[in-house]
Amino acid sequence: MANLAAEENAKLPRQFVNFAYYKLDPAYLLLDDETRKAGVAELTEVLKSWQSKILLYPYTTFGVRAETDFLLWRISYHLDDFEKMATEMRRTHLGKYLQTPYSFLAMTKTSIYVDDHVHEGQESVRNQIVIGGGKYLFVYPFVKTRPWYVLDKEERQRIMRQHIKFGHEFPSVKLNTTYSFGLDDQDFVVAFETDYPADFLDLVQGLRETESSLFTQRDTPIITCTQQEIGEMLAHISGI
Repeated sequence: MANLAAEENAKLPRQFVNFAYYKLDPAYLLLDDETRKAGVAELTEVLKSWQSKILLYPYTTFGVRAETDFLLWRISYHLDDFEKMATEMRRTHLGKYLQTPYSFLAMTKTSIYVDDHVHEGQESVRNQIVIGGGKYLFVYPFVKTRPWYVLDKEERQRIMRQHIKFGHEFPSVKLNTTYSFGLDDQDFVVAFETDYPADFLDLVQGLRETESSLFTQRDTPIITCTQQEIGEMLAHISGI
C-alpha cells in the first residue's frame, strides 16, 4: 500500500515554490497618514485577489529581522504567475516602496530517501505542498557539500535514516522540503512550521550533532516568520 501511494504521489503535478521577502523603504513612513492608509488598502486588495489564483501565505518578520519586514510564501503550477503578481504589486503606490532582499525559488519533488517512520496511510504528498498551519515558519536555503553527492546511494540513505529518525522526535514541527537545483543558488529551500519555536530550536541543535551535518555547506540566512493577516501585516510595517 505504501509503495502504491508513493507511485500515485509521483504522478501528481509538481509546483513552483517561491519565498519572497520584502522590506519597506523608510521614505514611505514620511508620507501623511491618509496616503499610507490608502496605500495599504490598495496593496491588500491586490494580494487578496491573488489568494484566489495561487496558494499565497503571508508572514511578518517585522521587529524580528533587520533586513526584511514580511514574507509572501507563494505556490503555483505556473512560474510566470510570480512575475504577474510582482508586476501588479509594483503598480500600487505602496508597492513602489518595497525592496526584495531575498527571493528563494524552488519546486516540489518526491524525495529519494526512504522514511521508515511514516506509517501506512500517512504518506506525505511530496509533489504538492500541504500547509500545516503552524503560527511560526522558519525558512532557509540549504546547500550540501559536493562530496555528499558522490557518496553511494546506500550510504546517503544510512546517514539520512539517522537524520529523519531524530526529526520524528519533534512531531510538533512540520518540514516542507523544496528543490532548487538549477533554478536558484541553493540546493534546497526548507520551511519548518510549528506553534512552538522552542521545539524548532531543540530540533536544529540536535541535528547539528548528526552525521548528516558534516555535509552541510550553507544553511543561512535562517529567517523566523510569524503568520499574519495581509492587511494587518501591511498596516504594521506602514506605521498606521
